[in-house]
Amino acid sequence: MLMSNASRAARLHYLANSFRVLSPGDHVPCAVSGERIPLDELRYWSVEHQQAYADAQHAAKALAQG
Repeated sequence: MLMSNASRAARLHYLANSFRVLSPGDHVPCAVSGERIPLDELRYWSVEHQQAYADAQHAAKALAQG
């Protein structure tokens, strides 16, 4: 049976300048808003907190909260 990664959240390990896919999928959720971030559009994440953010504003908000 052929498995599709469409509409499946990926599990990632966030590194300083990249990320490693632990479980395949086509998106990750934003840690602040919960919105889906397609992997090819993922630009903001925290290595320390291992979280993804939809945009710079969400990343700043999360990092300001600690």
